[in-house]
Amino acid sequence: MALSQKTIDIIKSTVPVLEVHGVTITSVFYKKLFENHPELLNIFNHVNQSQGRQQTALANMVYTAAANIDRLESLLPAVKQVANKHRGLGVKPEHYPIVGQHLLEAIKEVLGDAATDEIINAWAETYGVIAQVFIDVEEEMYQAAKDQENGWDGFKNFEIINKRQESDVITSFYLKPVDGKKVPAYQAGQYITVRVHIPGEKYALNRQYSLSCASGNGFFRISVKKEAENHPNGKVSTYLHDQLLIGDKIEVSAPAGDFVLNTEESNPIALISGGVGLTPMMSMLETLERAQSTRKITFIHSARNESVHAFASEAAEIVGELTNGVSYFGYEKPANIDGKHHFTGYINKEFLADKIKKDTVCYVCGPVPFLKNVLGMLYSLGIPENNIRYEFFGPAIQFEKETIS
Repeated sequence: MALSQKTIDIIKSTVPVLEVHGVTITSVFYKKLFENHPELLNIFNHVNQSQGRQQTALANMVYTAAANIDRLESLLPAVKQVANKHRGLGVKPEHYPIVGQHLLEAIKEVLGDAATDEIINAWAETYGVIAQVFIDVEEEMYQAAKDQENGWDGFKNFEIINKRQESDVITSFYLKPVDGKKVPAYQAGQYITVRVHIPGEKYALNRQYSLSCASGNGFFRISVKKEAENHPNGKVSTYLHDQLLIGDKIEVSAPAGDFVLNTEESNPIALISGGVGLTPMMSMLETLERAQSTRKITFIHSARNESVHAFASEAAEIVGELTNGVSYFGYEKPANIDGKHHFTGYINKEFLADKIKKDTVCYVCGPVPFLKNVLGMLYSLGIPENNIRYEFFGPAIQFEKETIS
């Protein structure tokens, strides 16, 4: 259903207000939503709620939707990114009217008399259109996940068949379906959603973890950083590390995500990661090696120090098998100043300029500060925007080029 020009004009007139009050509106929205529908806490990430990240992400999306309401097609990449997360978590069409009702109530409560009936009606109409876009995209994703070979709908039980420590803070978990079926093929860079029921917790807890090896091994591997010092952020990771053993079961949804390796390109490629952002890069690196890729492949990883550097020997071994591969790593605060690392401190522009040519396709993954720093340097080095692909772990957002370069 197309929006009328009158509705478009009304929505655009609210953009300045959303810029100022957006996070307040979404904070009120989530409070109302969970007070009236606590069962949805089985879906949403409690940590993102408590730290305000989900509220900010939703506020940014509402603002962006309003600013681009006359060209909704421009939002499709962001819609697909969020829809992948929704599909992994189990967000369904029946949830959207609930969300819409409480979002409109939050707008009315925060804006008061400024939220006239005309404005509320315009937003109701607009929300209906945007919600239907999400529902349609997600329906296709659900169907594709179910219809693929060895696919399934929702969550199913997996068994931990191996557990391996990769560094002082990262442990890999090897997972196979309890029903004896094979795991489906997936694209390098995708993630799975893990759902656990921790004793003493009222609601199920969901986390999305990148698959850290190439498809075709007969199992899923996730490599999880233990966030023990960041309670409650580390509730699930600590449970996985400290409580779950080989033979234990967890629930898993089918692989999802659009931060994926394009195997059809022939450009030089750079895989640049910080911390646990290394995990999807390992899947990409192994996939390139298995395909016997002849592309120039540059693997760059930044870690805090040697003790938290996961997959150091495995990555070096894979790079050694490549026809045209090279790897670099560095530490923010190395324990051994005279070690074999290639840089100390943070990755800088001079280092990247020496290693990456302008036609290189760059995949970047890591914490938000790392991402902003690296993306800004890549833009300033003249790497084309469509050659810069990135992912970080948290609510889906977009970084605008002009805000980081």
